[in-house]
Amino acid sequence: MPNQKKYTLAFIVLLAILVICFCVSISLGSVTIPFTDTLSVIFGGDLEKESWRYIIKNYRIPKALTAILTGSGLALSGLLMQTLFRNPLAGPFVLGISSGASLGAAILIMGASVLSGVFTFGVVNNVTLAIASSTGSFLVLLSVLVVAAKVKDTMALLIIGLMFGSITAAIVSVLSYFTDAEQLQQYIYWSFGSLGNLSWSQLGLLGTIVGIGIFISVFTIKSLNAFLLGENYARSLGVHIKKQRFLIIAATGLLAGGITAFAGPIAFIGLAVPHLTRQVFNTTNHKILIPAVLLYGAILMLLCDTIAQLPSSAYVLPINAITSIIGAPVVIWLLVRKKKMVF
Repeated sequence: MPNQKKYTLAFIVLLAILVICFCVSISLGSVTIPFTDTLSVIFGGDLEKESWRYIIKNYRIPKALTAILTGSGLALSGLLMQTLFRNPLAGPFVLGISSGASLGAAILIMGASVLSGVFTFGVVNNVTLAIASSTGSFLVLLSVLVVAAKVKDTMALLIIGLMFGSITAAIVSVLSYFTDAEQLQQYIYWSFGSLGNLSWSQLGLLGTIVGIGIFISVFTIKSLNAFLLGENYARSLGVHIKKQRFLIIAATGLLAGGITAFAGPIAFIGLAVPHLTRQVFNTTNHKILIPAVLLYGAILMLLCDTIAQLPSSAYVLPINAITSIIGAPVVIWLLVRKKKMVF
């Protein structure tokens, strides 16, 4: 019971921090808008300038919601992979699903340059980029699921996933070598990751994908706890290994693939947030860890996005760089402070 009260209080505090981070995120940007006016937009009040309402409703709120969905989804997919493989270095990129999304984007952006005359779809925009990335991640996910149905050893599956990632990265390297400077620059810009390019309709689709991934994950809580003790122990508890492994991989594929398709390949969050959560909550129970990583991932991504957009400046730093610069020292400090890794 004391632990239950401690967790309840921790979740209330995290929810309050999330709301504060959300309000701060949408109040800052290249155009200076008073914080009170930002709150007025949220609660439907009057504003001094109607242009502020347009900026907040059509740019800043979708961007903040994208940060919440992206941070939550990547953090959860990282937790699923680390538990499935019982490996603290596993993350959403480990199965090559995010690399598949990168390959889809690379083929769209650089394919016309490399295979001019064969490729005719040179139109690159947010929609075609999302479709190409989704297709790439889906094809890799499909390949991994086929392999997962045939391979009994989870560690072998981990290595095969890494090989899928290496293959896709190698193809991207070949495309990069032969493409011209303009297309290469466009691909590099996409690989920086961005949260501010989604319309409300695209945001709705991303929310649906992340929601389905979370929904599937909830049904794997019991098996995730059992997997931490080893597959043989999980099997002795009556866990259907193949079925649960399929569900965990499918959830990870939806989360990591969908997010990479819409926001680009964003590293660090999926690897670090599960460790941060375990250090703070000091538990291995996924009934506590799953909602905790969702909140921590959303808060961390909002903080990183707030810093990346350089308040009162027209410049926006790559979100990938900020997540690593801000997050890595925090993880190092936590690990040094605790003197061990809770896993």
